[in-house]
Amino acid sequence: MRSVACSWSRPTGASRISFGGHLSSGFHRSHHLSSSLSFPSSGDASFLVSCSSTSGPSDHNDSSNRSYSRRWYNRLPRRRQADQMPTSRIARDWIDSDTSTVSEDSDRFTVVSYNILGDRNSSYHKDLYSNVSFPYLKWGYRKRLICEELIRLRPDIICMQEVDKYFDLFSMMEKAGYAGSYKRRTGDNIDGCAMFWKADRFRVLERENIEFSQFGMRDNVAQLSVLELRKSKSRRLLVGNIHVLYNPSRGDVKLGQIRSLCSKAHLLSKKWGDIPIVLGGDYNSLPQQSPLYNFLASSELNIMKHDKRELSGQRNRLPNQVLETGSKPSNTITSISRCLSSSWTNEEIRLATGQENSYWAVHPLKLNSSYASVKGSTNTRDSIGEPLATSYHSKFLGTVDYLWYSDGIAPARVLDTLPIDVLCRTRGLPCQVSFVTNTMVLLLIQCPNDVVLFVFGFAGVG
Repeated sequence: MRSVACSWSRPTGASRISFGGHLSSGFHRSHHLSSSLSFPSSGDASFLVSCSSTSGPSDHNDSSNRSYSRRWYNRLPRRRQADQMPTSRIARDWIDSDTSTVSEDSDRFTVVSYNILGDRNSSYHKDLYSNVSFPYLKWGYRKRLICEELIRLRPDIICMQEVDKYFDLFSMMEKAGYAGSYKRRTGDNIDGCAMFWKADRFRVLERENIEFSQFGMRDNVAQLSVLELRKSKSRRLLVGNIHVLYNPSRGDVKLGQIRSLCSKAHLLSKKWGDIPIVLGGDYNSLPQQSPLYNFLASSELNIMKHDKRELSGQRNRLPNQVLETGSKPSNTITSISRCLSSSWTNEEIRLATGQENSYWAVHPLKLNSSYASVKGSTNTRDSIGEPLATSYHSKFLGTVDYLWYSDGIAPARVLDTLPIDVLCRTRGLPCQVSFVTNTMVLLLIQCPNDVVLFVFGFAGVG
């Protein structure tokens, strides 16, 4: 989970953002980024949630190789009491932006982005989370911990990905004063993206759901919401939430999804008077090895210089390989990519660029990454300032979650991610330590007279 604190600032001022890495509370997955809002529609559920402390799961060891039938001599498992549950926490620190000029008395709001690991995925891919005993992966246990962690942080806006039991989350978050919206993926998929926001702080002016299947780009979805501060109607913000296609070999689809999100966000921002933008989510692309990351940061990409299978940089990211070689990009991969640039088909070019006869993918936004904008420690950041890891399981270790922001907002704080040595001790996320089950990013936004700040801390300029 990543979090950022933001505040409004003058349009001519430098924008600032502060973030935090994926937080895990209870036992969920390890991504968390910025948040977005949307109005409920006939196809979307809208919810508010609150949580109370819970006891842990059953402490007996379930096994997929063990029969579920019981014999008379099988002792029933004893249930752990609350005081017997794991209580250790791995602390994550807030990092303040050293360039922030937002005053403490300015209005603030916090944004979180969180890939919570869907219940179905945790069941279908148990091999990825072998470090966690089965009872701790059960949804009945994790859902309470996820909500408790979020409510403890008290973010104003929450973006979630991989949500397949939205009503469970909503029923708890509603009690804590949140409203929400949900967009399920298309096709036979049961998970999707969800947004929550404090109902007493924000109202939703407009929302738009994006179904990428309408453009031939798989069943992924995204959310866009225009939010207005109730106490300051001149303060408006566009928040986006996306879960990009995972498949590392389909860089054309990944690029097309990100390009479409940026284009639609630009149009909606223009409609409401060029309001600032925050785009959070799981982008399924790495920072250093990924042309997709460069596309978001620079607004353009010549696809002919790259192999579509390497656009996200996700290949060859097994934990052992990363820990042994570090996070330096591979020159070999880059060379191979250029040699294979001719492998693009006409249809792949159209999906990636939106045009049949153009090799350039472009988007109209000027974006900055919140974590890269707030200086952190070498123990938790790579050479360009991004977290070393927001996702970690048996087959992958790296950063795939981001909070991007436009002019008009600036980051104030970010919640730092976990150092690699701490992650190594967990052997993956989620883990059976109450603070590292999923990575979450949190953004705080402050809104003084002319300044917007995010605490993810993220700070925005307004």
